[in-house]
Amino acid sequence: MHDERKTRVTEILSRVTDEGDSALRQLMPLIYDELRALAASYLKNERPNHTLQATALAHEAFIRLVDQEAVQWRNRAHFMAVASQAIRRILVDHARGHLRAKRGGGRHRISLDENLAWTGTSELDVIALDDAMAKLTRLHERQARIVELRFFGDLPLKEIAEVLGVSLRTVEGDWAMARAWLKRELSGATGS
Repeated sequence: MHDERKTRVTEILSRVTDEGDSALRQLMPLIYDELRALAASYLKNERPNHTLQATALAHEAFIRLVDQEAVQWRNRAHFMAVASQAIRRILVDHARGHLRAKRGGGRHRISLDENLAWTGTSELDVIALDDAMAKLTRLHERQARIVELRFFGDLPLKEIAEVLGVSLRTVEGDWAMARAWLKRELSGATGS
């Protein structure tokens, strides 16, 4: 996304609280492609016959995001960071609901990409990943946020540093440690 467009998105986000629907109508066309691409990147790691589509996932996430009254949007990176959380929650809720519907049946498998340096051939289910992320959050909240923003939000490390208000070097170190921890944690979850 060009810097001019990022700036425009940030300006609109700063007006959402005061202008409501008017600002949101201006925001959606500017971020829709990026939000849909984010949703599609999540779904490419899901099972092939997943019932959610990227467009529906992007719309559901957008609705959840703009429905929040207490959020003071700082900038586009902040919005996309929260969007990645919303998409992750929607997918996990969907997987848990599907699992309940099947009364304990098969769990939904995803493949971790090179962002987490996952080298195993086995797939990992989205519920196991969510459980591991919850555990990492309890152990090191900032590392968990970095994984969420990088892996799920597809934000570059520089933007993650901006969102979290820390140095790029801190993000790089935490990212390396979190990847190693998750790889070890998830290897046990998949039995590989």
